[in-house]
Amino acid sequence: MTAVIGLILGVVVGIFIKPDIPIWLQPYLPIMVVAALDALLGAARSYFERTFNDRVFVISFLSNVITAALLVLLGDQLGVGSQLTTAVIVVLGIRIFSNVSAIRRFIFRG
Repeated sequence: MTAVIGLILGVVVGIFIKPDIPIWLQPYLPIMVVAALDALLGAARSYFERTFNDRVFVISFLSNVITAALLVLLGDQLGVGSQLTTAVIVVLGIRIFSNVSAIRRFIFRG
């Protein structure tokens, strides 16, 4: 519950403060947000399945965000940044939809 409150608080603070994103971070931010969303939905799924572990969530969250950013950085260095970004978005999108469908099944199953 603390993580959810922290997430809501962070979103509200971000909306009102409107922080400036450094130029060098702007290409990586969207992919990092999608990776973070994947980790959050994976945590929600594991919570509903009663297998949630806070340590696993923190490691998953950080590793997803860092790995996604590093893959985009590698793609930029190789000159195929947009293709690699698209591939990462597709993979994370599949995982997000899989987690959402599992959560939906759990909610409607009762």
